[in-house]
Amino acid sequence: MTRTAAALIIGDEVLSGKVHDTNSHDLARYLRALGIELSRIITVPDRVEVIAAELNALRAKVDLVFTSGGIGPTHDDVTIDAIALALGRETVRHPALERSLREHLEERCTDDHLRMAMIVDGTELDFGPEGAAPWPVLILGSIFILPGIPQLFRAQLELLRPRVSGSERAFVVESAFCAADEGRLKPFIDAVVSAFEDVAVGSYPRFRDGDDGYNVRITFDGRDPARVREARERFVASLPAAWLLSTEP
Repeated sequence: MTRTAAALIIGDEVLSGKVHDTNSHDLARYLRALGIELSRIITVPDRVEVIAAELNALRAKVDLVFTSGGIGPTHDDVTIDAIALALGRETVRHPALERSLREHLEERCTDDHLRMAMIVDGTELDFGPEGAAPWPVLILGSIFILPGIPQLFRAQLELLRPRVSGSERAFVVESAFCAADEGRLKPFIDAVVSAFEDVAVGSYPRFRDGDDGYNVRITFDGRDPARVREARERFVASLPAAWLLSTEP
């Protein structure tokens, strides 16, 4: 059975447009390669009650929840408090995190910096193989608590790979780039959808000034590379030759 996951993106800066969220996109690609289905992406403000409610709603629907953001030292970093509320637990200062902060910051370390040493009681710290990472991923059962900074988010996802990888087969994708519009392509798409129920077919038009090389990208997704390739080839073979531009990205 395919495991499912959700992304809980936390931050007023995302909702206000001050920051462009790339973490959900990176998570989607990461999970896809592991064969895990990302079925929800929720963005919430820096409000404890809202974060807690959305987290509990997601936990009831999916196997894994990845949070992003809200674990720094400032007033709007409330993710830890929100998760504690959601789970009905206390927050505590973790000695290893406090020690790491004091050693790194030395005389610059303040009580505000030490807010980053606060965790939800019962949290597991994963520093990666042989403590390779300078800062751990915080894990509470099926909840993975990651930073909002994209470079750190991606780095911590890689730390999790041995833990998150399972027996699922990775998803694969093939594409066909077409010069015709979706309305003209629809009968050809429908024929492949009917013949390949185990392959997900997507259609993505692109509108730009000038000739950018294609009008519509048709994608074929699944776990069996042979079936995905067969679906794409069946579609391509059915098209008028002039409509197909490429099958390469």
